[in-house]
Amino acid sequence: MKFFRQIFLAIKYFWLPIILTSATAFTLTACNPTNFKSAAAQMPQLVSAILSDPKTFNYPLSQESPNVFPLIYEGLTTENPITGKIEPSLAESWEISDDKLRFVFTLRKELKWSDGEPLTADDVIFTFNQIYLNEAIPADARDVLRIGESRALPKVRKIDALRIEFTTPEPFAPFLGTLGLPILPAHTLEPFVKTKDQEGKPIFLSKWGVDTPPDQIIVNGPYKLERYDTSQRVVFRRNPYYWRKGPKGEPQPYIERIVWQIVESTDTSLLQFRSGGLDTVGVSPDYFSLLKVQEDQGNFKIFNGGPATGTTFILFNLNKGKRDGKPLVDPVKSRWFNTVEFRQAVAYAIDRQTMINNTFRGLGKPQNSPISVQSPYYLSPEEGLKVYNYNIEKAKELLLKAGFKYNNNQLIDDRGNRVRFSLLTNAGNKIREAIGSQIKQDLSKIGIQVDFTPLAWNTYTDKLSNSLDWEVSMLGLTGGLEPNDGANVWSPEGGLHMFNQKPQAGQKPLQGWEVAPWEAEIARLYIQGARELDPVKRKEIYAQTQKITQENLPFIYLVNALSMSAVRNRFEGIQYSALGGAFWNIHEIKITD
Repeated sequence: MKFFRQIFLAIKYFWLPIILTSATAFTLTACNPTNFKSAAAQMPQLVSAILSDPKTFNYPLSQESPNVFPLIYEGLTTENPITGKIEPSLAESWEISDDKLRFVFTLRKELKWSDGEPLTADDVIFTFNQIYLNEAIPADARDVLRIGESRALPKVRKIDALRIEFTTPEPFAPFLGTLGLPILPAHTLEPFVKTKDQEGKPIFLSKWGVDTPPDQIIVNGPYKLERYDTSQRVVFRRNPYYWRKGPKGEPQPYIERIVWQIVESTDTSLLQFRSGGLDTVGVSPDYFSLLKVQEDQGNFKIFNGGPATGTTFILFNLNKGKRDGKPLVDPVKSRWFNTVEFRQAVAYAIDRQTMINNTFRGLGKPQNSPISVQSPYYLSPEEGLKVYNYNIEKAKELLLKAGFKYNNNQLIDDRGNRVRFSLLTNAGNKIREAIGSQIKQDLSKIGIQVDFTPLAWNTYTDKLSNSLDWEVSMLGLTGGLEPNDGANVWSPEGGLHMFNQKPQAGQKPLQGWEVAPWEAEIARLYIQGARELDPVKRKEIYAQTQKITQENLPFIYLVNALSMSAVRNRFEGIQYSALGGAFWNIHEIKITD
């Protein structure tokens, strides 16, 4: 998984670790036709809008969404977001041994990189052995490749130019899906991995940043980077060496160019869409009624995929560690946050139905689990999952039980400290800002003062993943069908175990970092679930994890919006789904005018 994604509607869907997202939905939108007006008349293109600049063009180091990688890279396999099945991508086929420990993949013939160089088994071996499985590279992907209690990694070896063998130490149910990880170019990147800097670290860690000339970023996906103008736009051009062909043998993708315009808010994207120059926009609940009546006039259609596959939640910083002798979290507040009754009281005090009615305009569902409702492993409330329906009296009862008291309607702890904390989220997302404002109001009813502060995306993610200097946060994660995609959230060693984050490679160490028993139990069950091949037994295991998360509330889940996008009718071939969005099959989408 990677940092904050509320709902990631991928343009070209391939397997990813879970990621953080800056927006409630990532969809393609278009900008005012200024610099690209003349170009639009000359070639088929799609212009899109995102809220913030990309942070890196180096996939293993990326922890945010939206990001450029679904458009520019593919892996050995891919998950079809309509059927949920794992399908061939760069690999045309594979064979699995009877004991389920050996996988042999055969690459498609004549695959090429965007610079025309051949893509072979050597690139696959390099990508796994020198990048994903290399402990010197802080890649979140490694967390979902770890197997069993020992957290062993698969063995990867070359058989010949087109065949690669993967060997696992024990059966690993999610393995085919994990091999959707992007394959990277050995002929370009291998020297960066082998060459070390003065600190003995691979110079790869400083390569392919956003300051890299786009023509130096070598890719295998349907598009390649053409240009990046800071705070303005990212431009992609069709990759002439992309492997997919149409039914008549014609090269794909059909759309020549994609432009992501960098805008400051979702309101700006909406204004651009309504002006008539945009191709598509993510339809958040507050925009739905306005856009629905304009479908015919605006020549577009609103697609509704049902509940989105991501999650939105708040979380307390449960980290008890110190850095340079200073606690990451004020010890007074840390005692509150690490009291389960306190977290449960906060959950009961948040009025999610009012949130659905007001902020989501009725176009949302309560979220109660880290696993997407579309997944066969989702545990519903009807099946025994604990929920926290709005109940102020229950919240106060739990607080009093935990030793808190009231003084003139203000909540104080057993040592006389006023209960007050800061709640952070990313700025520019109206839905999240509205949710934060309501949470501030809701918690005031149980005597808690919340200082709600939206921050610029890069500042926010730095606090969450680097400095670890925060108290309470609101964010989102990508969702999918396979629970093990969240391994780096639920493993205490994982790069997205954000409620109790262990320092990652290259970060300053912590003193006194500790793991709670329930935390360790969730991690153990995720390991057990990954090795179980029987779907019925797997569901039983993941049901236990969901019960533990809802009892201990490392995340307090909020509302899951419906996955909706408005798309101009001139796009042919849309197969909309909550899992993949409108443009997951970008290679076969055509523009009809």
